[in-house]
Amino acid sequence: MAYNQVLTTRIGSLLFEQNVDFTEKKMFGGVGYMINDKMCIGIIKEELMLRIMDDKFEKVVSMKYAKSMQFTGKPMSGFILVEPEGLTTDTTLLKWLEYGIEFGKYGVLKTKKKIKKK
Repeated sequence: MAYNQVLTTRIGSLLFEQNVDFTEKKMFGGVGYMINDKMCIGIIKEELMLRIMDDKFEKVVSMKYAKSMQFTGKPMSGFILVEPEGLTTDTTLLKWLEYGIEFGKYGVLKTKKKIKKK
């Protein structure tokens, strides 16, 4: 599955310009950006994927060009996809990236309790 290489370059450049310490990793047939060991920005095909802080999720997912990320037909809590039409300039792309950067810096990952086998 291919992903948008131009968008990859744009994201990397913008993160670098913002002095964000990040790692780029190939994953889920696309590319993900890790900030503080949290995958919070990514590209799936032509769409931007973002991890959003819980208190901002409803506002962000209702914005033009945004939609809830679906995985195997079910919405993924805290993740959105942004359509390519919402990423046309670096200014608009950076506004979206700021949500993912915020999660990378301040977001808390929910962990599932492991069930001990008897």
